[in-house]
Amino acid sequence: MTRTDIWIAILHSNLELMANISRWLLNLFLKSNCPLCQRPTGELVCTYCQKQIQACQFQNPAEFWRGDFPLFVWGNYQGTVKRSIAALKYENQPELARPLGTWLGKAWQQSPPIGGTLAIVPIPMHPEKQKQRGFNQAELLAVNFCRLTGHKLRSTALSRVKATTAQFSLSIQAREQNLQDAFQVTPSGQQLREPVLLLDDIYTTGATARSAKVALEAAGIPVVGIIALATTSKV
Repeated sequence: MTRTDIWIAILHSNLELMANISRWLLNLFLKSNCPLCQRPTGELVCTYCQKQIQACQFQNPAEFWRGDFPLFVWGNYQGTVKRSIAALKYENQPELARPLGTWLGKAWQQSPPIGGTLAIVPIPMHPEKQKQRGFNQAELLAVNFCRLTGHKLRSTALSRVKATTAQFSLSIQAREQNLQDAFQVTPSGQQLREPVLLLDDIYTTGATARSAKVALEAAGIPVVGIIALATTSKV
């Protein structure tokens, strides 16, 4: 090997070392904190929190797909799932809808309880409440669900025309009364040709979803069921 060859080999080695250092520094500075646990991560949600969320997934999300208003639900509203939904809604973390909506879509793809193309209608928020929050979490979940599954997103098919009080402190009967006539089918909703699958972040008593279903069916639009990310109890 000549002296020139040696110098070229040293130069290549140094260039490779510098490139490796640059990549390491870039990864270091590009890392942000996980929005759920604040651990540094190169992903949106750290690996630890992803595992904690996925541990809450039901083995059979279609277990409650029965009766006159079937439910497909991804998992339990507890632990890190509960924490992630709270961060999404109340801590201005709309980007969390991307992995959550994608996981919901994957679960549907693995065991779809119904075939054919569906119109996915996210449960709408009252305009004033959505203005305060800046987004509708159900719509963001639906965007990512539809992106994966290929079903048609119909975000504007339904509007919330009644500003209801918070549901969590109300009895089942009071919830039903609170949501009476809360939704209205829009002109674009009147043009729907596919059966509707409602989508929401949390399913509790089902009062909200049933009120939306009543409005759609009164307009002659069939509703096949509801899909939700999480439920508070065994339905």
